[in-house]
Amino acid sequence: MVDTPRTKLQPRPVKLVHKLRVRVEAGPDAGAVCAPDDGARLAIGTAEDNALVLTDAAVSRYHLELHRTPAGIDVIDLGSRNGTWLGGVRVARATVPAGTQLRIGDTTLTLDDAGSSLAPPPPADVPRSTELVGESEAIREVARLVHRVARVDSSVLIQGETGTGKEVIARAIHEASPRRDKELVVVDCGSLPASLIASILFGHEKGAFTGADQRRAGAFERAMGGTVLLDEIGELPLEVQPALLGVLERRAFTRVGGSQSISVDVRVLAATHRDLRAEVNAGRFRADLYYRLAVAKIIVPPLRERAEDIEPLVAHFIQRLTGVAELGPLASALDQLRAHPWSGNVRELRNVVEAALVMGELDLGGERAKATTPPVVTPGAVVAYRDARAAALAKFETEYLRSLIERAGGNASEAARLARMDRPYLLTLLRKHGLRS
Repeated sequence: MVDTPRTKLQPRPVKLVHKLRVRVEAGPDAGAVCAPDDGARLAIGTAEDNALVLTDAAVSRYHLELHRTPAGIDVIDLGSRNGTWLGGVRVARATVPAGTQLRIGDTTLTLDDAGSSLAPPPPADVPRSTELVGESEAIREVARLVHRVARVDSSVLIQGETGTGKEVIARAIHEASPRRDKELVVVDCGSLPASLIASILFGHEKGAFTGADQRRAGAFERAMGGTVLLDEIGELPLEVQPALLGVLERRAFTRVGGSQSISVDVRVLAATHRDLRAEVNAGRFRADLYYRLAVAKIIVPPLRERAEDIEPLVAHFIQRLTGVAELGPLASALDQLRAHPWSGNVRELRNVVEAALVMGELDLGGERAKATTPPVVTPGAVVAYRDARAAALAKFETEYLRSLIERAGGNASEAARLARMDRPYLLTLLRKHGLRS
């Protein structure tokens, strides 16, 4: 028997897509073409705020979104009623090359590349918050958007996976805006019982409900002249949404149990890990409220899509934790950190860095690598400046946090507001120093 030489299959080369373009081949809108200026994302549906607006009655308000990626074009169905079809296969998410045809409702689309092989020069950088850390083009684009929307007073929807730093971006917008001298009030819509949300947002009068022993100002009243961040807005119960919509439309509210209308001058930012367009399609979020909140949108990319930001983020967290802007013991672990999937995004990276400094080893869920931790400083000992500073910082943190949490009456949310830091990070520090179980 003679062995037949086998042909080794080579991976099909991927042609880089420079700018998205969609052409309607068949259906009520046949002949329509859409190629947005940014060329990176393109939303399709019957709602007026899509990039490509269709009149096909079988297409959902927010049907699908296309993303340009190094691997091709990401097709993401937004929970549409009739689905997105590639040939005879219904897809929820797929990566396809330019030239692919899709069917949605009674409409056939061709996905194409409207760009050239010559990439345009990157836009100039803009001033940005020291908390917006990273060198990737994705985070630079976020910084440019923050700079742009900070100068106007429109509502902004900040969307991204859990842990990507949506609150950091909201603070950057507030601090770059004309409202920077007033307060940024954060309301976590995902952690409040539905019965209390209206009171937290709009305040209440004495006797409005059981336990209301005095009048209290709500978030909108406390933020007068400043900014309200509605964090995890996708968790806001449907029954509370009309009241919020009313505030955004009338710029006035009434306290729970009150009768007097109070005019409000605030800028509203909203953040969510959900795609609110899919929530609108599913009937869990009001379309009119979405329109009001998403006048401008900032999409925060997950950390796994911007590995080049790992090193500057690690250096940033070490600086915050030790006061020394050096990678130190984590310098040799950067390859491991870049290869990690980071399902918890930047928040997970921060926790990993802090744990490595405290425990002396890098723990990535089964992968462990030794790291050098600062020794305990004893009286009279001669130690390196960096180590002595780290010990002094730990002492300062303990004293500062103890005083802070006492001033806030044990309320972590109030303490985070007073310290102008995000609540999850404050809880991490409190646990680290034995001030919270």
